[in-house]
Amino acid sequence: MENKDQTIPVILQKLAHVLGTKLKNRRLEIPSGLGSGYCTGFVFNTHIRMLISNYELNDDVVLENPERDAARKVIFFKFQNIFPKAESWSVEKHPGGMPSVLIATSRINTDEIISIHSNTSTINIEVEADYLSQLLSTPHQSPVLQSLLQNTQPYLFEQLIYPSLQKVVDEIISESVGETFELFFMRIKAEEMICRLLMELEKRNEKRIYALNSHDIEILYKIRDQVLQNLDIPPVIGKLSAEAGMSPTKLKRLFKQIFGDSIFSYYQGFRMKEAIVLLKEKKYSVSEVGYKLGFTNLSHFSKIFKEHMGMNPKQYAMMQ
Repeated sequence: MENKDQTIPVILQKLAHVLGTKLKNRRLEIPSGLGSGYCTGFVFNTHIRMLISNYELNDDVVLENPERDAARKVIFFKFQNIFPKAESWSVEKHPGGMPSVLIATSRINTDEIISIHSNTSTINIEVEADYLSQLLSTPHQSPVLQSLLQNTQPYLFEQLIYPSLQKVVDEIISESVGETFELFFMRIKAEEMICRLLMELEKRNEKRIYALNSHDIEILYKIRDQVLQNLDIPPVIGKLSAEAGMSPTKLKRLFKQIFGDSIFSYYQGFRMKEAIVLLKEKKYSVSEVGYKLGFTNLSHFSKIFKEHMGMNPKQYAMMQ
C-alpha cells in the first residue's frame, strides 16, 4: 500500500507548513486570516504530477520548490484563467485573460518568464519527456512535438483552451470523486489533457522550431498584449518590430511559433471574440460594435464575423 504522503507534492506540504495549517485529504484550505481559496496536488508516479491552485493570499509567499531538478527533462503544462470568473471578461481590458495553456520545456522556468500572480489560479502539470515519448508512436512526429520530447532547447508554446479541453478542465475542478478513486481519476484526466494538447500542437505547421530566450519571450508577450489592447487598430508589422527591437522576419516567426498563428490572424480572432462579448452585453447595436472594433465597412465586419461564427452578427445578436 502506497504511503499517502508520497502522493502529495512536497511544495504543497511546505506551503501548508509556512501558512501554519494542515492538509486534509491532500487539500490545503487557506486560513481565513491569510487569504481565501484552496490548493491541492497529486504525485501520480515518478513521471507525472499535478498541482491545482485557486486562492488569494493577503501577502505574497515565496517558496523554493525542492523537487525542481534542472537535470531532468520535464515538460511543463500551465493552465491559466481556467477558473470561473464573476466579472464579465473583455479582451481589451484583460488581454492575457483568455483561458490558455503554457507548454514549456524544462530549459524554461515559466514562473520567471511570465508572471501569473504566484500560481494562484492555475493547474500545473509536470511530466517527464522520456515517459511521454514511450506513450507516443515515433514516426512522422511534427517538429513541435519533437522539440518538446527531445527537450534539449528552451521552447515555449501557448495554446488557447478550446471546448473539449475546457470540459476536461471543468471535470478536474468540479467533479466530486471519493478518496478511493481520486488519485486514479485525476491521473487519467491529467493525461487526457496532455494528450488533447499534444494532438492540437501537432496540427501546427511549423517546419523548424527556434530556441527561445527569456528576453525574446518577454518582448513577444508585450507585443501580443499591445495588439490585443488596441483591437480597433490593425497591427502594423514594421511598427511592432521596431518596438520589439527585432527584424520583421524574426518577430513574425517567433510570434507564430509561440501562439500558433500569424500576428494578423491572431488579432482578427480576438477581435471577433470581443465582438461576441459586446453583442452578448446588448449595450450596442451591431453597427456600433463594428465601429468600436475599427471596421469602417460594416459588410466587411459581417463577412469576417460569419467566417468565425458561421452566422452574421445580426443573426448572432438576435439569438442572445
